[in-house]
Amino acid sequence: MTYIIEGQTGDWEVVVGLEVHAQIASKAKLFSGSATEFGARPNTQVSLVDAAMPGMLPVINEYCVEQAVKTGLGLKARINLESVFERKNYFYADLPQGYQISQYLKPVVGEGVVVIALPGAAPREVGIERLHMEQDAGKSLHDQDPRRTYVDLNRSGVALMEIVSKPDLRSPEEAGFFVRKIRSIVRYLGTCDGNMEQGSMRADVNVSVRKVGETGYRTRAEIKNVNSIRFIMETIEHEAERQVEVYETGGEVVQETRLYDADLGLTRSMRAKEFAHDYRYFPDPDLLPLVLSQEYVDTIAATLPELPDDKNARFISDYGLSPYDAGVLVAERETAEYFETVARGRDAKQAANWVTGNLFGALNKKGLTITASPVSAENLGALLDLMADDTISGRIAKDVFEQMMDTGKAPGAIVEEKGLKQITDTGPIEEAVDRVIAGNPDQARQYRDGNGKTLGWFMGQVMKATGGKANPKLVNQILRAKLRE
Repeated sequence: MTYIIEGQTGDWEVVVGLEVHAQIASKAKLFSGSATEFGARPNTQVSLVDAAMPGMLPVINEYCVEQAVKTGLGLKARINLESVFERKNYFYADLPQGYQISQYLKPVVGEGVVVIALPGAAPREVGIERLHMEQDAGKSLHDQDPRRTYVDLNRSGVALMEIVSKPDLRSPEEAGFFVRKIRSIVRYLGTCDGNMEQGSMRADVNVSVRKVGETGYRTRAEIKNVNSIRFIMETIEHEAERQVEVYETGGEVVQETRLYDADLGLTRSMRAKEFAHDYRYFPDPDLLPLVLSQEYVDTIAATLPELPDDKNARFISDYGLSPYDAGVLVAERETAEYFETVARGRDAKQAANWVTGNLFGALNKKGLTITASPVSAENLGALLDLMADDTISGRIAKDVFEQMMDTGKAPGAIVEEKGLKQITDTGPIEEAVDRVIAGNPDQARQYRDGNGKTLGWFMGQVMKATGGKANPKLVNQILRAKLRE
């Protein structure tokens, strides 16, 4: 899906590449044993290494390496058995070392691929250029004092994976789906929690435009630290329009770093874009090259869970779900597991409808995630069983579900407490049908004169008369028989 901007000199298309920064799920930092817990008081999770005290040497966290390799395998990427940590030199107040330990020429993960599928479009591949590990900087707080900037070093040294895409994205929507897919993969793997609100996943967005039909790339601008999928999409839209306006008025886009102002809906210049040589990369003399064995990589590969694409294919083939429903259900690992518990031994399509429809709707109203659902997967499955064995009708099931959401109780208990069992005895149903027909002779005459729609009206009246507890199939059968008399 290509995003086209109409200009006075012709049509323009957008070219996007993303650098997704994902915080590695680890209790300790990349080169120290300091904690990484979110929300701690400022400067309470800082070791002498993190604060760059003289003589302190980094020691690599092996678990972080394992998490990076696992992510590379999940991206179907090449794992480099030898990689090198380098110093990326620049000055900023929240970077106490005066350099960032990162990877440049030899990253731990090479080229890979991610498949995205937009609604109504064929799935397509987005190339992964690389994944490298690096330490995060601290955080500058500019709003604590009118004249001072405070620095919190709790994030200093936290392990990051930078996942760099190729410039294969062509619209804000594609970029949004790409980030969702990356987030889904790392969450399935357990290598990053993907929480963009807390900053454990964010993206630098590289945007350029070119005339439709051009094959080369024009100058790009990089928009730093965008922390939500919505903002990523808005950033691309506004920056692309800005660049088109620059070209259309005879100007040239300059390579620079920009920031997205969500309040004003625009990007603004931050600084001239640095080139690699400006950072004076060189191998960190305190860290040996990182050398992995193929056996080590294979051992990690053997622990990989079923990933979203594979689970999607299985949901379609084994459960007979539509590609859309399967895609919705596998987007989050917890949702997929919930659905499978509900669907096991039951009508899978009905289970999918209840999960994506009734459950999702109720959770959205309450502002809850599926992991905090008052209705467990086992209880939702039990509700479907009560419908399947005609204990309750579909209409009553919706009422029971609402009470399950409010109370967390099992459906069987609610049905017993409220006396909601479906009436399957023909005697009481026949009595209700007789009363309704006798009280509405005009409608009965219309049905007998050939107005079939009247049957639906009678169905509603009988269900109302029985408090919705009559078996709809029996009501339909008995009504048809009685109205023909």
